[in-house]
Amino acid sequence: MGDEFDLVVVGAGSGGIATARRAAAHGAQVAVVERHRLGGTCVNVGCVPKKVMWYASETAATLERAGDYGFTLEGAGLDWHRLRSARDAYVERLNGVYASNLERSGIALYRGEAQLRGPRTVEVDGRRLQGRHLLLAPGGRPSWPQIPGAEHGIDSDGFFALDEQPRRAAVVGAGYIAVEIASLFQHLGTETTLAVRRDGPLRGFDPLLREALGEALAVDGPELVTGLTPAACERQGDGTLALVGEDGRRLEGLDTVVWAIGREPATAGLGLEAAGIAPRSDGAIPVDAYQETAVPGVYAVGDATGNDFPLTPVAIAAGRRLADRLFGGAEGRHLAYRDIPTVVFSHPPMGTVGLSEPEAAAEYGAEALRCYTARFIPMNYALAPQAVKKRTAMKLVTVGEREQVVGVHIFGEGADEMLQGFAVAVRMGATKADLDETVAIHPTSAEELVTMR
Repeated sequence: MGDEFDLVVVGAGSGGIATARRAAAHGAQVAVVERHRLGGTCVNVGCVPKKVMWYASETAATLERAGDYGFTLEGAGLDWHRLRSARDAYVERLNGVYASNLERSGIALYRGEAQLRGPRTVEVDGRRLQGRHLLLAPGGRPSWPQIPGAEHGIDSDGFFALDEQPRRAAVVGAGYIAVEIASLFQHLGTETTLAVRRDGPLRGFDPLLREALGEALAVDGPELVTGLTPAACERQGDGTLALVGEDGRRLEGLDTVVWAIGREPATAGLGLEAAGIAPRSDGAIPVDAYQETAVPGVYAVGDATGNDFPLTPVAIAAGRRLADRLFGGAEGRHLAYRDIPTVVFSHPPMGTVGLSEPEAAAEYGAEALRCYTARFIPMNYALAPQAVKKRTAMKLVTVGEREQVVGVHIFGEGADEMLQGFAVAVRMGATKADLDETVAIHPTSAEELVTMR
């Protein structure tokens, strides 16, 4: 007989903790099991430290352009060790905040490897926890290529463990993690190449955003190399690395190679079969629209489910809705995986919510669409030399006679902040006429979204 709870949560990442705390707020007795640091990928090797590094790279860009506005700066340079130390200290403080929040919520925290011993039984350090409900939220881990010499590179987690700033780096991958790391390196002063297998990165995004990103990369990097499928990573006689493509091309003189080729569910060794769960071939845990697995009373949220939106806010939203339904009397409450906003922290950032133009055409028919676009140089570049200016690009995708807005896509400075409000508008079914009736804030980039013709 083990310790009994209303809910046992495996994984103290953003989704697991959000679910646990919401359940506890409804009066449930909750236990959380975690083998590593609290906060999961997002807090420790994802969103949070990434955004700190992005702010650092944005600060570097501001310093470079300070002369445009009459400032004279001397001796400005990056102390990588100081930046890393401050970033890591901030993350450590967040780990403590998470622990304090769990304690204040009355949640029992168990440290160690979780092993499923039955449909709703978890063993940790020889202690068995029984739950009326079980939530699996073990998160994900970086994928590695199966090629000779892959061990000479690092993954996206390893990026945050770098003791020294590389002089020259290659980032392999075409997703948002690859784009972000390559952009961070480049704008912090590392000569960086972004290597992709096909014709460009972020293939699932609207074509306008991909085109705008390509133009920005051409201005100040990172260098984009397309059509390169890695075949090997070699250590050279001088200690540097060479990335070798299947077509024989070589990227040489590299201090660091980062594999950012995707992430996979961290479910290996959890013992899913003991709970009656059959994972997919990639290790993902299948769930229905209510986050429930094929085993009644066993649920999963976050990266381990292999959903199309591996985002921290998505795991949090799904978990809180689950807790509201199980313990708060909110019958039928669940997350609808549609019109979810997301941002890529490139330089400048890009944001998107709703359907891309190709997706909308596939769903509604091309004849039902009307798209509005804007391309312009934001005012922040008014005093800058022409060669360094980056254009902002925006698109509204509308459908039907009412021109309901089903997609908003932004590339440019401030995209990360302005998208949130427009995501609300898309969720509420706003039309182009609704945007037209909104008074613009001038002078801003955001005003272009309510003045398009």
